[in-house]
Amino acid sequence: MNAPLPLKLRIEGMDCASCALKIENAMKRLPGVSDINVSYGQESLTLRFDQDRTSVTAIEDKVRALGFTPVGGRGSVHANAQSRANTGRPPQWRTRKARLVAVIGVLFVMAALVAHLAPTFGRWAWSIAAVVTIVPFARRAYAGAVSGTPFSIETLMSVAALGALLIGAAEEAAAVILLFALGELLEGVAAGKARAGIEALIALVPRDALRERDGTLERVPADMLVIGDIVVVRPGDRIPADGSVIDGAADVDESPVTGESVPMSKAAGAAVYAGSVSTNGELRIDVTRAAADNTIARIVHMVEAAQESKAPTARLIDRFSRRYTPAAMAVALLVAIVPPLVFGEPWETWIYRGLATLLIACPCALVISTPAAIASGLAALARHGLLVKGGAALETLARIRTVVFDKTGTLTAGRPEVTDVVVFSGTQDDLLAKAAAVERKATLRRHSLRRSAGTDVTTVAGDDR
Repeated sequence: MNAPLPLKLRIEGMDCASCALKIENAMKRLPGVSDINVSYGQESLTLRFDQDRTSVTAIEDKVRALGFTPVGGRGSVHANAQSRANTGRPPQWRTRKARLVAVIGVLFVMAALVAHLAPTFGRWAWSIAAVVTIVPFARRAYAGAVSGTPFSIETLMSVAALGALLIGAAEEAAAVILLFALGELLEGVAAGKARAGIEALIALVPRDALRERDGTLERVPADMLVIGDIVVVRPGDRIPADGSVIDGAADVDESPVTGESVPMSKAAGAAVYAGSVSTNGELRIDVTRAAADNTIARIVHMVEAAQESKAPTARLIDRFSRRYTPAAMAVALLVAIVPPLVFGEPWETWIYRGLATLLIACPCALVISTPAAIASGLAALARHGLLVKGGAALETLARIRTVVFDKTGTLTAGRPEVTDVVVFSGTQDDLLAKAAAVERKATLRRHSLRRSAGTDVTTVAGDDR
């Protein structure tokens, strides 16, 4: 019997905890699948599967049936699959949801034109457009129902739209479909903005590094660095890995990592962090942590874990929504059938009102409101250099009334600025001119070193520059 294989997929189109729950429920029903972990914040699915009972293709097909797009499956059967699940994401206008909205919009514009130019066929045009565009949502509702999520938002929307068609309200059915598709697209845009904070953190680490080996420098991808490698960081370059300075001296700007606005002097024996910048000197650094364990990677992991953790409000809403969705459908059914059966009211009127109740009671906004707000808040804070460990801590911030800072006695924006110029001899203009001349030479030197770093990858380290 073969041991279960690990699998990691990036899942496009996953925007909230409800999306993750649908995929998790579907994976649980596949034979031989275990250790399932779905993260909507990272857009990732990780699991272990028995290849004799379930194939990668079957897993991908199940994900697609739910309305999501798996990426990187067949190349990810091994443990070293994709190191990051949130890279290589296409722009929003090229996503599956955006294409669906575009198709729905075109069909409905055509139906509106037919209804305007030939009113006799208007109802048929709207009905055909609604039936065609409801198909992808109805398929997702069916896939969810057979995969363990019978009361999904797609189920509610599909039932309401089909019911509206049955009672002759084709335009209303079309409007429901279009608004639902637009809502999903906007939800994806909001989720993408929430992930921007993590991507900004990842971008702090340079893509490549100058590794010293046998007296020469070679440019290699930063994620290939291992403990014990020697890297050279020139003035103006970002440090590619956590390490210890072997040789050289420089003032290092650590504000992207620590928030400290004043550059720190580094010499032999000093520790340095990935993502910080050498401002005015060259350093030879002994790598002490691999890429997956450097400071930035650990910060990213903390932010991702914080986004996945649920606040008390989110947990309450999750419990409520699991009971609320079937209850809403039951109430809508009672509204539709009780008055006609018990009081002899018109069926058409009360079926219409039952469907309206179903639409009004739709819990999607309620379910995604708190997770989306928490994810956006955590990402916005991360972009400003603030790490909050989860929704519970974020909610606690709302109850804080007094904040005490104990550091240097000042609060800054982390960007030093010249506020005053004091001249001991000469004029202020002469002093500023001299300072500008020194800065210009330093800037030209940095640019020259960067150009040489891009072309001369075999220069012997330590030569006179």
